[in-house]
Amino acid sequence: MTEPRDQRHTDADTFVLGMTTEERLLVVLKKELYEGSWDEMLADLNARLNNKPYIFKLANRITDDIDRIKRLAEFEQANNVSLSDYIELKP
Repeated sequence: MTEPRDQRHTDADTFVLGMTTEERLLVVLKKELYEGSWDEMLADLNARLNNKPYIFKLANRITDDIDRIKRLAEFEQANNVSLSDYIELKP
């Protein structure tokens, strides 16, 4: 059974408050560079790790970013939300 919409938003707001700067950056990059797709971002990072052509250099700690992305994607999926809706995107 799905939680009421209001509870999902409360959970997302609470989750976002606890996010690190690196996690916030990944959410913004997911929306801005990868059209909202964690899968495309992960494919890009994995390609970089394997010395294949890649789209964008996100950080020197790619494996850390991959772990962060998995955590963020799991939260989004479990709560049926997009964290980018809760992060202020500055022009």
